[in-house]
Amino acid sequence: EVQLVESGGGSVQAGESLRLTCATSGFTFDDFVIGWFRQAPGKEREGVSCIEGLDGVTDYVDSVKGRFTISSDNAQRTVHLQMTSLKAEDSAVYYCALGSPIKYKGGSQSYTCGTSRIESADFDFWGQGTQVTVSS
Repeated sequence: EVQLVESGGGSVQAGESLRLTCATSGFTFDDFVIGWFRQAPGKEREGVSCIEGLDGVTDYVDSVKGRFTISSDNAQRTVHLQMTSLKAEDSAVYYCALGSPIKYKGGSQSYTCGTSRIESADFDFWGQGTQVTVSS
């Protein structure tokens, strides 16, 4: 059974840092994509970052580029999101999710991570989320 558990959230002041961890089990930790998403009250769920297990491709939404870094640790079966220079608008519940590197839609192939938007529909398994609150 696939299991994803997020941790590392908390309350911080603007400009500070947090490191989120996604602990995983129930799948082979190589041919995968892990995505980080966030959802704030009254807003749509947003894809923040993703990482591929086989080639290490990563991607980020424009609003976090240069501030957030995603990484994976094969030995520990974990994916991390290092968040620096946090802003009030980063406040949200953060989720990690599991998907496949290549997606199929309408008979066409595309990549889940790196060349297209990080989309919730491309991910099949989700954690329960961890709250990040940034005070301005």
